Amino acid sequence: SSPLVLLLCPLLTVLCAPLPWETMPDEELAKSYLKSFYNFREDNGSAVRRALSPLSQKLSEMQRFFGLEITGTLDPATLEVMRKPRCGVPDGKISAFSIFGDNLKWQKKNLTYRIENYSPDMSQAEVDQSIEMALQVWAGVTPLRFSRVFSGTADIMVSFGRQSHGDLYPFDGPQGTLAHAFAPAPGIGGDAHFDEDELFTFRSEEGYVLFLVAAHEFGHSLGLSHSSDPGALMFPIYTHSNPDSFVLPQDDVRGIQSLYGPNPEGPLGPGPEPPTTPDACDSKLVLDAVTTLRGEIYFFKGRFLWRRHTQSSIPQQSLIANFWPGAPDEIDAAVERRSSDRVFLFKDRQVWAFRGYDLVAGYPKSISSFGLPGAVKKVDAALLDEESGKMLFFVDRMLYSYDEATETLEPGFPQRVDRTFPDILGRVTAAFEYRGFAYIYSGPVMFEYSLGSKRLFRLLDNSYFLTCTRF
Repeated sequence: SSPLVLLLCPLLTVLCAPLPWETMPDEELAKSYLKSFYNFREDNGSAVRRALSPLSQKLSEMQRFFGLEITGTLDPATLEVMRKPRCGVPDGKISAFSIFGDNLKWQKKNLTYRIENYSPDMSQAEVDQSIEMALQVWAGVTPLRFSRVFSGTADIMVSFGRQSHGDLYPFDGPQGTLAHAFAPAPGIGGDAHFDEDELFTFRSEEGYVLFLVAAHEFGHSLGLSHSSDPGALMFPIYTHSNPDSFVLPQDDVRGIQSLYGPNPEGPLGPGPEPPTTPDACDSKLVLDAVTTLRGEIYFFKGRFLWRRHTQSSIPQQSLIANFWPGAPDEIDAAVERRSSDRVFLFKDRQVWAFRGYDLVAGYPKSISSFGLPGAVKKVDAALLDEESGKMLFFVDRMLYSYDEATETLEPGFPQRVDRTFPDILGRVTAAFEYRGFAYIYSGPVMFEYSLGSKRLFRLLDNSYFLTCTRF
């Protein structure tokens, strides 16, 4: 393939196949995906089930990049990632930030951009503001400065088009390629094209937020390739977030500064630190919440979760927003009710209920729907004893017991946590039920109790379930 293909970045791709990616047969999807992103070349003997086949080797490479269990087979977890909308640049080395080969970057600090035309989805002022904000994301942490021109050829030409739109890479209609951009180079290098067959928005979650799409694309325009850090802007998969509170993550800051250095003027004012991605190998890690869901275990920290699949000891890290778009960015507690196939996520005085990944009608609700009084401002942890039908809520050092059958708080509650679970003297930070045992976290320490007798069996740490996968 030509070098240009490697520099092209459609943000979302339908893999140039005749069928939509949601409905493409599994094996066809896998081959198409691996051809597009992992340089897979098909031979007559390539079969998903053949061990050590070229296809199996490329599946392993893709699984390693996304932090999946490396099986070399087309398992459900791998298929699920393949069906997520994503950027069309091939995935490179398995690392945090990465840059294009040959250290491609601009050799000057003052760059120009020009908006050649507009999308009818948004007002011109909204497009202008979105593009300017997206460029300022990168200017804020580097010496790069962007100025707009209104005629002639700029370093970064921004345009909206559909189907064949003047380069060698036609767009493919709705629900396919969202945009593409080119790495720094003369001519088309740095340019960013947006697919007019998609719905771009200024703030709404209905459609794609232009600011977020453009900020990712401009990362490529400036020389960044993809990061395997799921919290990075340059992670291949698009994720919605609030543009008004967006802060460039630490991984992207390190990546762009490896090319251009830091902003010599320092931070542009007081503001939040660049967010970092939590590390399962951190012995001091304090989880926000833990829950089971359909036999799997989910661990929450900040905007992130780890998902431990049924047949795997290796947890997959992702953003909460990628699993539950309707959920809050961060949560305080989580609990599964298997009998109704629901998972409840708690944040402050509200609770969200999901069946699988879909928000249940009528939610979010007040936590008073679980009988919790107005004095309770947030829930620290929750677990459900399905056997007895009691939902336990940990609030500060107190325990509330909600009777699922009568839909009321049990008499005698709240009471001190250590009356029910002896030996827990500190604040409970997370809890879940698993195979008849209660696992209760207090900071980085985990207590294992028999749910029936409330007898303490073991003291454990996070790594008992949340395996450190650094290698």
